[in-house]
Amino acid sequence: MGAVFLALGILGFVPGATTGYEKLRMAGQDSAALLFGVFAVSVLLNVVHLLFGVGGLVFGRNPASARLYLIGGGAVCLALWGYGLLTEDTSAANFVPFNAAADWLHFGLGAAMVLLGLVTARARTSSSPM
Repeated sequence: MGAVFLALGILGFVPGATTGYEKLRMAGQDSAALLFGVFAVSVLLNVVHLLFGVGGLVFGRNPASARLYLIGGGAVCLALWGYGLLTEDTSAANFVPFNAAADWLHFGLGAAMVLLGLVTARARTSSSPM
């Protein structure tokens, strides 16, 4: 998951992977750049993805911290999904920015991360010696 977030963060700064690159803004709904022509991005969001990616690689070094990253990071993604659903795309509160595609991407990433964290925790405890 860390590598996925790193890739998203890097690609958000790559013209071609990000359409409307010249409209990339620091933050807010004024950023009209779209990753893969679909997902709203800003410099702030790209940096957050990069930090999440580095965090994933660092936390992924041992099983306990990897589960913590997956469940905690997944919860953050799910919170962002909810925030995105409740925030109008043109509102000043849309500071990241979010659009419908990004909202559902956050849901998918969040759900996958939480499920992976829970499944790996269960697999680890069920295989422990008695």
